Amino acid sequence: MRYFARRIGFFLATLWAAVTLNFVIPRLQPGDPAEVMVRKLAGKDAQLDPAAVKAMRAMLGAPDGNLFQQYVDYLKALSHGKFGISYTYFPYPVTEVIGKALPWTLVLVGVTQVLAFVIGVTLGAYAAWRRNTRFDSLVTLGSTFVGTLPGFWIALLLLFAFGYTLGWFPTSGGYEDSMPGWNLGFVGDAAMHSLLPAASLLVTAPIGWILGMRNTMVMNLGEDYIRLARAKGLPDRVVALRYAARNALLPSVTGFALALGGVLGGSILVETIFDYPGMGRLMGEAVSNRDFPLLQALLLFIIVGVLVANLVADLLYGVLDPRARKAGQ
Repeated sequence: MRYFARRIGFFLATLWAAVTLNFVIPRLQPGDPAEVMVRKLAGKDAQLDPAAVKAMRAMLGAPDGNLFQQYVDYLKALSHGKFGISYTYFPYPVTEVIGKALPWTLVLVGVTQVLAFVIGVTLGAYAAWRRNTRFDSLVTLGSTFVGTLPGFWIALLLLFAFGYTLGWFPTSGGYEDSMPGWNLGFVGDAAMHSLLPAASLLVTAPIGWILGMRNTMVMNLGEDYIRLARAKGLPDRVVALRYAARNALLPSVTGFALALGGVLGGSILVETIFDYPGMGRLMGEAVSNRDFPLLQALLLFIIVGVLVANLVADLLYGVLDPRARKAGQ
């Protein structure tokens, strides 16, 4: 119980620090969002009217007063689940804007992360079991080479080859101009739009799982309990899956949980390149438009997602491995 209590206490302290940093960091960014909006409406070369900027600041509900008062108001609004009005998508509230983008990111990045984990640990475990063979060399060297390729370059290459040159897949957006709805036509259209972004993520996403699982399992294969299992005459499949792979998988639990927690942030580069209507694209727009309410909400979603996933991983790790509970007391 002491182990679990310490993990929960650490989670709450980290959450408070994250919420505070989430308030401070956007305000360190130079520029006034009201001036950005007025300049966008009036044109880059137009003179800024102070009255128009003041009116825009009042209309946007931009924070006013000293920093401490803003922080108190921020915590009060946060406790009521209010994130304000988005400057970029005025007059829509931030919760509505995020609510429209979140399902797209959960489907795209969430599914690719799960597939990447399954593919990565499977290939890594098999490569470790067949270490020093041609398959092991191919997987290890291939993963190392692919891991050096920039993700945005892969996305642009796939977009040019299969989107513009061959014309097999849509080049941008999440769906056509038709209204979204739960019907086969829309689901099929959304799936076609997500294939290229998903392929861009899947090229490099399994690399870390492959190499991590292989190296950990190779270390475990030299342990005494593996020799004992083999001495008992257990089949190779049982030794590989129930002994070596099972223990080698434990360190990947935390990494997988953090990866799932980070799903809420989406993939800024891939979603921007494909103009995919997810959380990553929202993040880029919020930064470029100095949209404090939207930026704060997005950062908070990501931070809370990662912290909750880390807490679940810690608790699960304590259940799966008694040594972790003993070390954490």
